Amino acid sequence: MGMVMVQVMCAGVEEAEAIGRGLLEARLVACASVGPGWRSRYWWRGKLESSEEVMLLLKTTRERFGEVEAAVRKLHAYETPEIVAIEVVEGSADYLRWVEGEVGKR
Repeated sequence: MGMVMVQVMCAGVEEAEAIGRGLLEARLVACASVGPGWRSRYWWRGKLESSEEVMLLLKTTRERFGEVEAAVRKLHAYETPEIVAIEVVEGSADYLRWVEGEVGKR
């Protein structure tokens, strides 16, 4: 299967928590970590913008990424949310088995 970590920047802690909870309840992710305090600077519609954001880091399998992406899009407030999968190339065998086992339960 292969594990991926999906990075999603959110407008606030409440949004990140709600998205994480929804994906956990749907068994699309094994873990959702919320990390507040990010300052993002980016181009949006031709203008340089800046905002405070919260990072949501989701642990899932590569096989479930499409479902995770679709669910995040439904729950996220942004018009174009950051949904980026980062492949895990190495990791503790026990942890990787745990992620695959939890995501596999339906």
